[in-house]
Amino acid sequence: MISRGGTALAAYLTACLAAPAWAGELAGVTLPERTAVDESTLVLNGIGLREATWLKIKVYVAGLYLQAKSSDADAILRAELPKRIVFVFVRSVSRKRIIKEWDDSLKANIGEDFPALEDRIATLRAWMPDTVRKGDEMTLTYLPGTGVVVKVQGESKGTIPGADFGRALFTIWLGAKPPNQSLKTGLLGSG
Repeated sequence: MISRGGTALAAYLTACLAAPAWAGELAGVTLPERTAVDESTLVLNGIGLREATWLKIKVYVAGLYLQAKSSDADAILRAELPKRIVFVFVRSVSRKRIIKEWDDSLKANIGEDFPALEDRIATLRAWMPDTVRKGDEMTLTYLPGTGVVVKVQGESKGTIPGADFGRALFTIWLGAKPPNQSLKTGLLGSG
C-alpha cells in the first residue's frame, strides 16, 4: 500500500517524465532537449543567437539537433546523419534580408561551388515568406538519401535533394565564416 506522500511523489515523478525536457533558453526563447526526426531522436547540441550589425541586433535564436553531441563543426558537416537546425525569430525580418544573409554566407563558405547549387538555392529562396515575424519558427532538417526538409511555422514547404546541398546549407552556421562567431560557438555547445 502506498502512503499519501508516496502517491504524491509518484504523481509528481509521472508529471515530470511526461513533460518535455527543456534544454536551452536564450534571448527569451526556450528549445526542447530532444526532437523526433523520422525514426531518430535528435538531441540539442547547442543554442546560439544571430546578432546583426555592429549594434548586435538580435535576429533569431538557433538550435542545432544531432544524434550525438559534437563540438567538431567539420565532422558534423561531413556526417551522413540526420541533423536539424531550428530558428525562432526574435524580431521580424523581410524575405529580402533573409535571402541576402544566407546567400552572402553561402558564397563566403562554399565559394566556387555556389553556382552548381544555384537552382536548389533558388528553390529555398522561393519558399521564404515575405516577412518572418517575431516568434515565427523555421526548421531545416537534413535526412540522408532524401535532402533538406524545409518547414516554416510548422508548414512543410518541401524537400531540396542532395547531400551536397545539405552540407552547403549547414555551412552557413557551421562553416569557417558564420554570420557571427558566437552563433557558431553556441550551436557547437561551447557558448
